[in-house]
Amino acid sequence: MAERKAAAPKDDAQAEVQKVFDEAEDKGYLGVPVDPTPKENYTVAGVLAGKPTPETDAGHAREVRQKLDDDARQR
Repeated sequence: MAERKAAAPKDDAQAEVQKVFDEAEDKGYLGVPVDPTPKENYTVAGVLAGKPTPETDAGHAREVRQKLDDDARQR
């Protein structure tokens, strides 16, 4: 991901590039989509309790893919 700079840009061109990257990052265009599955589902306790993850439950995997697709369409 683009790094937000704490120091002020040295010139107008650098400021414009940083502005564009900051806006893209704010909109979620940079980076990789995050799996919305709660982190506790990936712990030993979560696995032993049968909590679903996309890797262990095909139905949950479909739900995650659908949510990510829906979120992407809304952008």
